[in-house]
Amino acid sequence: MRAISIEAFGGPEVCRLTDAAEPRPAAGEVTVHLAYAGVNFMDIYMRNGTYARSHTYKTPLPMTIGMEGAGTVTALGDGVTGHAIGDRVGFCLVRGSYAEAINVPAWKAVPIPLAVPLPVAAALMLQGSTAHYLSHSAFPLAPGHTCLIHAGAGGVGQLLIQLARARGARVLTTVGNEDKASIARTCGADETILYRQTDFREEVMRHTDGRGVDVVYDSVGRDTIHGSIRSLKKRGMCILFGASSGVVPSIEPIELAEAGSVFFTRPHLADYMSDAEEIRGRSNDLFRLLASGGLHVAIDREFPLAEACDAHVYLEAGQSRGKLLLRTEGQFG
Repeated sequence: MRAISIEAFGGPEVCRLTDAAEPRPAAGEVTVHLAYAGVNFMDIYMRNGTYARSHTYKTPLPMTIGMEGAGTVTALGDGVTGHAIGDRVGFCLVRGSYAEAINVPAWKAVPIPLAVPLPVAAALMLQGSTAHYLSHSAFPLAPGHTCLIHAGAGGVGQLLIQLARARGARVLTTVGNEDKASIARTCGADETILYRQTDFREEVMRHTDGRGVDVVYDSVGRDTIHGSIRSLKKRGMCILFGASSGVVPSIEPIELAEAGSVFFTRPHLADYMSDAEEIRGRSNDLFRLLASGGLHVAIDREFPLAEACDAHVYLEAGQSRGKLLLRTEGQFG
């Protein structure tokens, strides 16, 4: 089968289309014949070495990258129950999805309702679960809360805006241009801030009458983190969950005190997807919202598997306006 592998950390050019052996499931695993793989910043962090020292997301070289996908079960390992050959499943946080097939621990494989197209399911696995744990668990939003979401027109941003509004929160979001502002408003953002034209922290304070927001969801990192912390109300929370502008090297504890005795966390999705019950609870919530019309999934572009390098270039350039997918096609040979 075909797969995208890397032999060294680096830029998009290290991605190579290779021939790999067809997987055979071990005990407790299912083999998934992939239709789509999601493209995420997590893949970029694994490819460029940002996660080289991570114990949660290990990056042994050489490796097939990709952490999310959707397809059809083609084989069952010993002891697997609750899945059958032919089932449509999605998954995330299993490395190796930039391929035509993959072995997935059965407890991480989520049944996909027949009404949900496979590309939509693939788009919801990692980014949907991220938006869900941020809004429901890391800081459970409720009516009366005001949040700031950076990169509101991105894949996670669009989903997070919708989930925040569904929970009754007021949403402020930063975007790069008016086209992206329109996307964020369509998702339900109450206020859009063009961060290239204005100081986003000043705009946050203007929109909150100087109080600041209850929580900031920051996926940008180095360029925004200090402004994010200063955009909080007293005892608010800053959640850093990405680094599209670069890794944040450090936060001085006194900065949190001076910002109003605020809280800071840098979570991993994996810690909010600890077992099958938690994984399926999040996916079932997302599927219910999708079925009711309360959630829209924006797929920006689909790239053939062989063009994974181009997909990374596109994502890193900040061009995406929704989810990027790889069509894995699943043709062995």
